[in-house]
Amino acid sequence: MYVPAFSMKQRITLMVNRYELLTTNPDGTDGPLLAFAQQKRMAFKEEVTFYADESKAQAVFSFKARKRLDLGSGYDVFDANGQSIGWFKKEFGKSLLRSSWQLTAPGLETDGSERNQTVAIVRRIWQFIPVVGEIPLPFIFHFDFKDRASGQPVLSVERKVSVRDRYRVSVQDSRLDFRVAAAMTVALDALQSR
Repeated sequence: MYVPAFSMKQRITLMVNRYELLTTNPDGTDGPLLAFAQQKRMAFKEEVTFYADESKAQAVFSFKARKRLDLGSGYDVFDANGQSIGWFKKEFGKSLLRSSWQLTAPGLETDGSERNQTVAIVRRIWQFIPVVGEIPLPFIFHFDFKDRASGQPVLSVERKVSVRDRYRVSVQDSRLDFRVAAAMTVALDALQSR
């Protein structure tokens, strides 16, 4: 399932993070709901389930950590029947200065990183400044994923300035299934600071 552009909005509640994934209309406005996701906070084994709508009656895909509390092990993306359709993982060594991820789907291997190294470094320094680092500051960061073999753009995730987290997503490569792109987008918000 290829979706060339969509947006993601986060709704913050006490015990869970909720995400709406919406189509993007030709004029750039939000269109109909594609999926609704929910992530429990402070889980020992990270798992996010995507539903057809907010009623959560029909699960349509999910992603799950391969291991408990092992941040380098990766996450598998599953379709509604539990079949693997892709995976991703954060590259912790490369992420010391600029967050970097691997994203793989059938016929596609990509590498992604924060677009702006300066913002990446300032974000890291900010959290270590006494008192000031306690002030939440919504850094605007963007991620670009490129095909490992050709270097061509595959996926771009851009955080927008807003009170709650909001992202615009562009999928430049039709081989990337919407479900894998959506899982990676939610992970960038939910797992980035880990």
